[in-house]
Order: sequence, then structure tokens, then C-alpha cells
Amino acid sequence: MSTTAEALRSAEAHSAHNYHPLPVVVATAEGAWMTDVEGRRFLDMLAGYSALNFGHGNRRLLDAAKAQLERVTLTSRAFHHDRFGDFCRELAALCGKEMVLPMNTGAEAVETAVKTARKWGYEVKGVPDGQAKIVVAANNFHGRTTTIVSFSTDHEARDHYGPYTPGFEIVPYGDLTALAAAVTANTVAVLLEPIQGEAGVLVPPAGYLQGVRELTRERNVLFMADEIQSGLGRTGKTFACEHEDVVPDVYILGKALGGGVVPVSAVVADRDVLGVFRPGEHGSTFGGNPLACAVALEVIAMLRSGEHQQHAAELGDHLHRELNLLVGGGAVTAVRGRGLWAGVDIDPAHGTGREISEALMQRGVLVKDTHGSTIRIAPPLVIGKEDLDWGLDQLREVLAAGPA
Repeated sequence: MSTTAEALRSAEAHSAHNYHPLPVVVATAEGAWMTDVEGRRFLDMLAGYSALNFGHGNRRLLDAAKAQLERVTLTSRAFHHDRFGDFCRELAALCGKEMVLPMNTGAEAVETAVKTARKWGYEVKGVPDGQAKIVVAANNFHGRTTTIVSFSTDHEARDHYGPYTPGFEIVPYGDLTALAAAVTANTVAVLLEPIQGEAGVLVPPAGYLQGVRELTRERNVLFMADEIQSGLGRTGKTFACEHEDVVPDVYILGKALGGGVVPVSAVVADRDVLGVFRPGEHGSTFGGNPLACAVALEVIAMLRSGEHQQHAAELGDHLHRELNLLVGGGAVTAVRGRGLWAGVDIDPAHGTGREISEALMQRGVLVKDTHGSTIRIAPPLVIGKEDLDWGLDQLREVLAAGPA
């Protein structure tokens, strides 16, 4: 029995089956490449759903982590530590905001944003207690906690986890008219992904985010942008909202903020929003820990140079030109996305997204399917043009081979 088979058998026997991963067992990784336990190399075209924006084993991030490991890794928030203030100051500055509330995972950050919006609504806006509403978009993906799946329209994520948390209104993504109709006097926030990742890298209609910004400002409602997947360089700008020159009231960040080294997430807003919290009202033992802050500070420094954003913009233009050439050729029906992020719809007659992903795996390229007929392409932002073109060549070969 091969090492791969042994690892897969052990995982099958002893782990909960909440994922259906491709049958590859990664042992080492560097840059945009991963090597499995058999020594086979794979081009990573998923980048941990944007958690690995800066690639595997990024030297700057590993050095920052190692240096902090030798000093102190955790204090809890019962005490101060010497990296916390710097992290909050630098992240706030990157976002053009005043305050940061650090957590660990993206779902924690979204939960924190929900609590923030409700507390702001009651204490600042004056919504009657227990009546706060948050408007969200259909086909959203903000995490998998019980509160978050309560406003999901994905049956796999939602079914059999009730009773569900009330207080959410779901409207079609990209529909300003429906959004305006859903906002009432008790609405405290509109929570949106600037680009919907799990839904298939759905880009909203031009002007939509600007419309959301104007509407929320007029109605005294917080605009909360979930930039966990779309932010921190993925789309060719620091934040996807920048493509429409929009600044939300609240940024929700995660994934790439930890550099693929440690889980780091945060809610970032001005003092009039995050200032509603007082000691004891919200917390996280590991949120804002010294190790996380050290790595995130290096991530922020890397983003300040703008080089990763520029690379994602330039190489992203090339990626989308090449992918759009595949549309209408019999296998690809549509391509969407921005920067180094694309959703590619496969004609179901040609194969499912899973089948295309498996065929690409056999050729040394790793992507992920979603919603049956779509594959997502999101390589690390450090990928070179030659490697990206090689990966695209493998996709062309798979599609040219015909139906699975």
C-alpha cells in the first residue's frame, strides 16, 4: 500500500467527513508549488481560499514567526504585550480606520461584526432592543457557525442545524432595488461580500457597491464588507471595494491576514462603531496574540509596498484574457472574477467541476470545484507568469480531452 493510500485510509477512518478533499496528500510546499508524500509536485491554484496569498513558506513571514516564537506566543488579553498596539495601529491605517478588534478565524470575525452592528444599532442608532435587522445577500458565504448558516441559502451549509437565529433579511445579490426595499428603520447593517467567492466568484454589476454605500449612508445603516477572501491583494487592489472607490463602515478580514502561517482575523472600523464595546462584553483568548500579531504585521508591511497588488492586477489581466478565450469552445460557458481570482463555469455535458478538478490533479494542478459545475482558480499572488501559463495549458488539455 502506498504512503498516499495509507494517509487517506487513516483520514477516512478517524476524521469527521465534513470535507471531500481531492485524494492528494501534501507533505511540503514552497511558493506556488506543493509536493505530496510520493514526491509528486502540484501547482497550487487555490491558495487556501486566499489564506496563502503570499505563497507557501514565505521567507519573510516564517522569519517573523520564528523570531516571535522565541519570545512569547500567548498572553491572553488579560495582559498587554508589545506587538498588540503596533498591529492594531498598522492594520487600522491600512484600512483607513481608527480601531481594530482582532479574532482568529473568518467566521469569528463575521460573528463579531454581527454583534458589533446589533450593539451599535441599539446604543447609537436607537433601534428598539431585540428588533435589529441585518440585510444579507443570497448565495452568500460568511462561515458556518449556527448564526451564520441561519442566513445562508446553501442547503448543504444550512439544513438540519436549526433552530435558526432570527434578525436577517436575505435579498438577491446585485439587486439595489430589492436591497432598498429591505432596509427599514430597524435595519442596523448591510453585510455583503464585494465579490462572492463560494458562490462561484460572482462580481456584482458595475455601480452596485457604490449604490450600497450611498443607500446605507442615507438610511443610517452600517455597510459591512466581508473581505475575508477578496481582500488583501487578491483582486489587484488591497480591498475589492476599491474597484468602485467605496469605503465601507466595517471591514471584515481574515485568511491572508495570517499569511497562511497562523489564523488571524479582525473587524476594522472607526471609533464611533467599535467604540460601543466595553470590557467583558466580547473577547477571544487567542485573538490578537503575540505570534499572530507578529505575522500579521509582516503581512501589512508587504501590502504597504503595493507590489503584490500590482502583480495580481497585471497577471490577473493575463489570466482573464486567456480564460475568456475558452468561452464558447464547447466546455466553458462563462468566466468571472478580478485579479488572480476566477470562477470558470463548465458545461455540465462536459463534466462536473469535481471531475475537471480531478483531471487537473492528475496533470499536476490543484483547483477546487463549487456548486457542481464551477471551478475556482486563485493561485498565490507570488505565482510567476510561466507557472500560471503552464497551469492554464493543463486546463486546456483537460478540456480538449472531451467529456469525462
